[in-house]
Amino acid sequence: MIEVSEALHRILSALPLLGTETISLTEACGRITAAPVTARLFNPPADVSSMDGYAVRAADTVEGAKLHVIGDIPAGHPSDRTVTPGACLRIFTGSLVPEGADAILIQENTTRDGDHITVTEPVTSGRFIRRKGLDFSEGQTVVPTGKRLSARDIGIAAAANCPWITVRRRPRVAILSTGDEIVLPGDTVPPGSIVGSAAFMLAALLRKAGAEPIILPVARDTVDSLTGSTRQLNTVDLLLTIGGASVGDYDLVKKALGETGLVTDFWKIAMRPGKPLMFGQMNGTPVIGLPGNPVAAFVCSFVFVLPALRAMSGEVTKDDGTEPARLATDLSANDQRFDYLRATLSRDESGILWAKPFSRQDSSMMAPLADCDALLLRERFAPEAKQGDVCRIVRLQGLVD
Repeated sequence: MIEVSEALHRILSALPLLGTETISLTEACGRITAAPVTARLFNPPADVSSMDGYAVRAADTVEGAKLHVIGDIPAGHPSDRTVTPGACLRIFTGSLVPEGADAILIQENTTRDGDHITVTEPVTSGRFIRRKGLDFSEGQTVVPTGKRLSARDIGIAAAANCPWITVRRRPRVAILSTGDEIVLPGDTVPPGSIVGSAAFMLAALLRKAGAEPIILPVARDTVDSLTGSTRQLNTVDLLLTIGGASVGDYDLVKKALGETGLVTDFWKIAMRPGKPLMFGQMNGTPVIGLPGNPVAAFVCSFVFVLPALRAMSGEVTKDDGTEPARLATDLSANDQRFDYLRATLSRDESGILWAKPFSRQDSSMMAPLADCDALLLRERFAPEAKQGDVCRIVRLQGLVD
């Protein structure tokens, strides 16, 4: 068995970077930038008022002074008038500051009588003026390469006058469930059969991550069925198999795919759940063989498949997504396998985050997985831990929901 970190390194090192495409802003949220988004203008494009009021010379705004209003500057209608001593221009938020003015006297600090105002509170030079380029400058990178675009990124790209963004192509991922016992949701379930939940769960997980999942027909426990299911994979970027990668007489994935070109890199990882995980290449297509138990398949997808998608898409991540919490129960010493315990989270009145692992962690049990908030991480050979000890967790909510 190899360690999780080594397995992840070997997977990520073997993955190709996907090609690019240029798409409109309306399609870009959630995609990964393949080139920086560069501002095509200054924002604001010139000095503008940040308030409704009067464009003035600050030196003229002594308390009680009367100023002559020589015109208005509605937003979007710059004025060609110049503010001269003793004069001012009515101005509105977002309007260009006229020549001669060096401050905005807000309307609350004036009284008006016809075309004259009286200053009730002086203003200093530069006050209530947003200078040209205050937000960003022409040529400035506003969104870096390798960024998963958020609604805020779309907003700044639009403000930067960039209607098109170059992004990585969405990964196309084929999902192949294996086993004579698998039936589809809604089908009759004969004795000895089980409903195949993992493929649908993983498809949802991949779609949330920005990939295009393709659920293949279930492959039965014969070499012919397995090889037939994988003959036309030249249009996908990654193949995920579910089940059939363990040591049973009918675990045929390695053998069958080996006959069609699979070269296995590794098989078996020191983790729980998910020990029988396989990785290799089949005629240029990366293949990750996931365990058949649905919880193990989910955890392995969280640990390996999601990072693989990020690597193929060129996404740059800032951290590993873990955070500290306090154990809500005692835990015995761990063995040679890295543990991913399903756990719920809560905060006490002091704001401390507590993680409580489910008492049963069987990798076939979907209910605890559906109810958990996080995965609690335990290193190989970790000593026993007591209630209140600090642990590391990875939240699931928001990342994969």
